[in-house]
Amino acid sequence: MLATTSFSANVSYDHRALVIDGKRRVLMSGSIHYPRSTPEMWPDLVQKSKDGGLDVIETYLFWNLHEPVRNQDLVKFVKTVADAGLYVHLRIGPYACAEWNYGGFPLWLHFIPGIEFRTDNEPFKAEMKRITDKIVDMMKKEKLYASQGGPIILSQIENEYGNIDSAYGSAAKSYINWAASMATSLNTGVPWVMCQQADAPDPIINTCNGFYCDQFKPNSNQKPKMWTENWSGWFRSFGGAVPYRPVEDLAFAVARFFQLGGTFQNYYMYHGGTNFGRTTGGPFISTSYDYDAPIDEYGLLRQPKWGHLKDVHKAIKLCEGALVATDPTVTSLGTNLEAAVYKTGSTCAAFLANVGTKSDATVNFNGNSYHLPAWSVSILPDCKNVVLNTAKINSVTMVPSFIHQSLNGNFDSSEALGSDWSWINEPVGISKDNAFVKLGLLEQINTTADQSDYLWYSLSIDIKGNEPFLEDGSQTVLHVESLGHALHVFINGKFAGSGKGNSGNAKVSLEISIALVAGKNTIDLLSLTVGLQNYGAFYDKTGAGITGPVKLKGVKSGTTVDLSSQQWTYQVGLKGEELDLSSGSSSQWVSKSTLPKNQPLIWYKTKFDAPAGNDPVAIDFTGMGKGEAWVNGQSIGRFWPTYIASNGGCTDSCDYRGSYGSSKCLKNCGKPSQTMYHVPRSWLQPSGNTLVLFEEIGGNPAQISFATRQIGSLCSHVSETHPSPIDTWDADSGSGSKLGSLLSLECPFPGQVISSIKFASFGTPHGTCGSFSHGQCSSHRALAIVQKACVGSKSCRVGASINTFGDPCKGVTKSLAVEASCA
Repeated sequence: MLATTSFSANVSYDHRALVIDGKRRVLMSGSIHYPRSTPEMWPDLVQKSKDGGLDVIETYLFWNLHEPVRNQDLVKFVKTVADAGLYVHLRIGPYACAEWNYGGFPLWLHFIPGIEFRTDNEPFKAEMKRITDKIVDMMKKEKLYASQGGPIILSQIENEYGNIDSAYGSAAKSYINWAASMATSLNTGVPWVMCQQADAPDPIINTCNGFYCDQFKPNSNQKPKMWTENWSGWFRSFGGAVPYRPVEDLAFAVARFFQLGGTFQNYYMYHGGTNFGRTTGGPFISTSYDYDAPIDEYGLLRQPKWGHLKDVHKAIKLCEGALVATDPTVTSLGTNLEAAVYKTGSTCAAFLANVGTKSDATVNFNGNSYHLPAWSVSILPDCKNVVLNTAKINSVTMVPSFIHQSLNGNFDSSEALGSDWSWINEPVGISKDNAFVKLGLLEQINTTADQSDYLWYSLSIDIKGNEPFLEDGSQTVLHVESLGHALHVFINGKFAGSGKGNSGNAKVSLEISIALVAGKNTIDLLSLTVGLQNYGAFYDKTGAGITGPVKLKGVKSGTTVDLSSQQWTYQVGLKGEELDLSSGSSSQWVSKSTLPKNQPLIWYKTKFDAPAGNDPVAIDFTGMGKGEAWVNGQSIGRFWPTYIASNGGCTDSCDYRGSYGSSKCLKNCGKPSQTMYHVPRSWLQPSGNTLVLFEEIGGNPAQISFATRQIGSLCSHVSETHPSPIDTWDADSGSGSKLGSLLSLECPFPGQVISSIKFASFGTPHGTCGSFSHGQCSSHRALAIVQKACVGSKSCRVGASINTFGDPCKGVTKSLAVEASCA
């Protein structure tokens, strides 16, 4: 572990591992992205990472946060990690992907004459070198590289380019060679990596990203086997269900990697966080970037994921001496059964794996018999005793919930937030002085330069009443084709309909029946983006907006008139954006007794008091349509609770056995993709806070409420066959296994004690935390025994065995399930 004193470290590598001051190291790492949480949250997030057994924090550089605006957050974040005694892997890129707007590139890059992104192109290489120089220089000035006594032990150049490099032809190879030599010429004194880049030139280490990387091999036997992104879950999209990854599978993937020669592994993400403001990429990435990570979006431990991985890290670290001393000897123990042994002198560690997806197995190894559940790895730090099996969880489970809050003290908690709302109507169509006229339809991103999500396309047409595309003198169909991402149609100032794309296909094709009047008519189309493309070859060329055709067509006659090449008037952004309404300070806010509800294009404002206490805070946007929200002038992101996930694809429980993919385990089908939106505590004052909303399609702000995120129940479910908790392991004697299986409970917050036992059963209980039930076999003494052992204590341990509870059913493998509350 890095000391906070500042003598410099020498970081190099060989075929086994990163070498720090002459010692090979097994390193556990986790991604935390500095803009996805607040600086006030960082010390706690980093400490929880350290407590979870991490050695390294990995982050991208987000270029579009640093230019044109100067941003010191990265330096502060790296120093926060150093203060906790952890190392840093700084992924400079400068392309990040990361489901971040435009992949992290600033939009102005697109307008440099002759530029082609991420290829052997002089204008692009000049900018890439300049920003890489700038960031390296920023780190060197603050003495943040390990070679200067700082925490940064690794840097990354480019990012997953190998996934898409074939699209760039022969220029890809020369670009990668250039990027490698440019990076190494900066003399950081630490190794550089490229992820997903099989042809990374020496001395760059090529690394693996994926759900599993045990089969990965670096491109040289002089380089260590490194995993820069182990996807701990998956991202959420507006219109999508919520993905999650069972911890038994994640632990299996980690153990398999170290079993087969890996020595550096990073979780992407360890804390996902929040996409504040307009930072989401995609398009259609949700405001939440929770990622089912071990630390949740709000900074609370996700249990049992955090705790079980902590145990896995401890188990692997018990093997570190053997792991770094030699390569593994891998032997088959039968179909889908494999042993890997690291043995040198008197040091021996072994990993036993069952990679079958259906059947548990019993294997003989070194003259002893071992039970291996399907899709699991047992870790034996002394080649004899099992300290951990990845499918057997000793960690507690915690069930968090949102508790809705009354904020103004003068109404009961069933009421919503703030009773005094004021509002300003956003004008339909053209309202700003900087509007302009052009023949034909313009692509949106080139027009707005992403200064706003919004672009108005406005057209005036004269109607005589006898046009062939009209029925009954006024009825017609408006047909609009857009590259995305969504659009709203207004005819003569009145809302007429909407269309939206989705994360799989951003394009919008809209047909709506409209009525025109004799004389002058206005067609106002509000086109909007929901985060810019962040991935793929030539992703920067993915357009947005209404590129046509736009037509009127007869319902019966089928006669059409194409309006695409007419003279359109354009307005970038909203009048309310120009007036800075998000700050809440304008003098134009209207307060009357009747609040306008369910109408499009309206800004709302209210005052509120912060919920008492320190629990994380969220706003429940149920009742609203789509828009953006600001608390005390800070954008908490886009809200879109009306975008509902499809009904298909979710399961009540997800079998962890077998290969995981991003759509394997889904929840929340048929429900809004996101209703709860994080408001960082540091953005709140005790009272007198201002909430501003911009609503595009119509909603009822009186339904909005605040909630705090709290831990409800604490549970554990341990069988007789579980290894003892890992902290009972005696590294000298390997005697942990003698204690037998123990169920452990511990309250998560300081000052808490276990206040009640809601459920306890020893025998064959089933269900999950919050819904346990007794099986056919159950000890009648369980509740009293657990109550006596646990109530009134911060933590407790109970033997999950017949020695503790007697034997309610002979010949059956029994387990102990407990649900408790802390107060």
